[in-house]
Amino acid sequence: MSSFLIIYSSTDGHTKRICERIKSFLNEGSLVKLISLKEVKKINLSDFEKIIIGASIRYGRHSKELYKFVNLNKDILNQRQSAFFSVNVVARKLEKNTAATNPYIKKFLKISDWKPKKIKVFAGKVDYPNYNFFDKYIIKLIMFITNGPTDVSQTYEFTDWSKVDDFTKELKNSY
Repeated sequence: MSSFLIIYSSTDGHTKRICERIKSFLNEGSLVKLISLKEVKKINLSDFEKIIIGASIRYGRHSKELYKFVNLNKDILNQRQSAFFSVNVVARKLEKNTAATNPYIKKFLKISDWKPKKIKVFAGKVDYPNYNFFDKYIIKLIMFITNGPTDVSQTYEFTDWSKVDDFTKELKNSY
């Protein structure tokens, strides 16, 4: 039986939601543990054959904690069958929705020097009604500059869930 560890770094909960969906598909015939990046210190990574990390972007960056975690655990991540995916709203654009074309994935891989076996990017979500005042208007400005939605009374989900499901099938079948 395969054992998967899914670690998420989520700002507003959408990356966690994607990880929960991945977990629900992998659960059939596999041991799967889902844990936040903040709690992963309690886990022995060596207990898992496969490690998946999903991380969100806020203001153009993955969290500093994510870089610290990868740096501290790079050896075991490189020894295991590992996967990484980034969740960002830039990926809503066709020309930036692959690992090869997404600027955040490229930057992350360059800085972290980690070599995951599988890499994906998923378009995220803009949830204006649930943002605080500062985030709402900074994100609105960013969306205006990048030709995204700016109606702060709405939520915009760009995630292609079939792409998430296909990634999960790849993880299950190729590992």
